[in-house]
Amino acid sequence: MPEIIPAEALDLSRYLKRGDAIVFGQACGEPVTLVEALAEQGAAIGDLSAFIATSFSGAFKPEQADAFRLSSMGAIGALRSMAKAQALSVIPCHVGQINSFIDEGLIGCDVAMVQVSPADASGHHSLGLIADHTAAAIAKARVVIAEVNERVPFSHGETVPADAFDVLVPTNREPVEVQPVTIGDTDRAIARHCAEFIGDGCVIQTGVGSVPDAILQLLGDRRDLGVHSGMLGDALVDLVEAGVITNARKEIDAGVSVNGALIGTQRLYDWAHDNPAIAMRAATYTHDAGVLAQLSRLVSLNSAVEVDVTGQANAEMAGGSYVGGTGGQVDYVRAGARSKGGHSIIALPSTARGGSLSRIVAQLSGPVTTARSEVDIIATEYGAAQLRGRSLADRAQALVAIAHPDFREELDRTAHTIRKQGY
Repeated sequence: MPEIIPAEALDLSRYLKRGDAIVFGQACGEPVTLVEALAEQGAAIGDLSAFIATSFSGAFKPEQADAFRLSSMGAIGALRSMAKAQALSVIPCHVGQINSFIDEGLIGCDVAMVQVSPADASGHHSLGLIADHTAAAIAKARVVIAEVNERVPFSHGETVPADAFDVLVPTNREPVEVQPVTIGDTDRAIARHCAEFIGDGCVIQTGVGSVPDAILQLLGDRRDLGVHSGMLGDALVDLVEAGVITNARKEIDAGVSVNGALIGTQRLYDWAHDNPAIAMRAATYTHDAGVLAQLSRLVSLNSAVEVDVTGQANAEMAGGSYVGGTGGQVDYVRAGARSKGGHSIIALPSTARGGSLSRIVAQLSGPVTTARSEVDIIATEYGAAQLRGRSLADRAQALVAIAHPDFREELDRTAHTIRKQGY
């Protein structure tokens, strides 16, 4: 049976060894109390490293470098400050790979620190707000320390028996929340072009943010939409309550929204509590190619920092700084583009930095997150360019047409070269 230790009495030196590698639960499932404890006590233990896929808490600070070395799959959310301070190592990987990386020891996991819900009548704890690779970390770790937060919902799907934990740390604090972003006119314009590809019975994969929220707001007249996604926000609740999302036509998991991470506010968490209409599943299910191949009419909605005129997408770096990550984009781009009746959409504003920079570019300034051979549709506020099956010359012409007018003449020179050469 696990030890039950109050947070103020937690002495990590009893459980951690010098040189240990730690995996944290991520996103809104981040065990903030345990992160804070490691920041205070880690330096005395020595030579510790930690991996967290994303963080929105602000609990990670550059001055913690003496307590542990931090790595991630990108600089998403609050991790941007760590990357800017050169206090973050980036491991390029897809969300769907992290489970296997942990299993194989490519991401070290001597200790798992996770956040879970209180136990149900059978003694099982729900993984609550994050299910993607949490169970893999629990299974791999020598020591598992769980923050049992009274305010975390008991979500259906991935659950863990109490005897899987070595230490339980009871808390009663607000889980990490991500507030909805203000939707602007550009977001709405992009959303209108994207929504045209989402019909009745489609299955949606989406992230969170102003453009995804704007798209979801335009779907109120659709019928029997389904959800199979790596993450979901508050906008999901609106469509469920309006009767738009029913999951009735899905070939698998009928009647259930399948998801890996709840990223939102208490409204979303309250809705998810003990709700059989949502199932929190590991990334080995949410992002698995074989699972996704069973879904027809799958429409994936993702974003990018920039897209070049051949369709290559960079979702990781801007201006030489890490600002994003590979995430689950490639898994869902492939799945949406190959789904019968489905689509894959990468949506982004046409400009950045107050209109001074085009996000449709002649050449990427950062890495290729999604190859041009995978891309289906690119959308900006100026339209949607359907690229699948089109030549490089045709792609360039279509992408110039949805760039901001201030940059089209310059981009067209690159497009002209492609038309002349054929590549």
